[in-house]
Amino acid sequence: MEAKEKGKLIADFRVHDKDTGSADVQIALLTERINHLTTHLQAFKKDHSSRRGLLKMVSERRKLLDYLARNDSGRYQAVTKKLKLRK
Repeated sequence: MEAKEKGKLIADFRVHDKDTGSADVQIALLTERINHLTTHLQAFKKDHSSRRGLLKMVSERRKLLDYLARNDSGRYQAVTKKLKLRK
């Protein structure tokens, strides 16, 4: 992911001006990486080490989403709607 794309994602999902690590931002960045890796794995089906990394990223995103749902359901709804995630 290029720095411009990453900066745009951070700007779209940040909670306050200097925010770079909130759950919202982390979920958005993980989603972008997951989408990129998914397209890679469709082309290279035997790349099992990348598949393992993808599963770890999906698990980490799930944990962050569960945390957000527990602590701030409004932000959870906003993030899932913006990223078009289902649950």
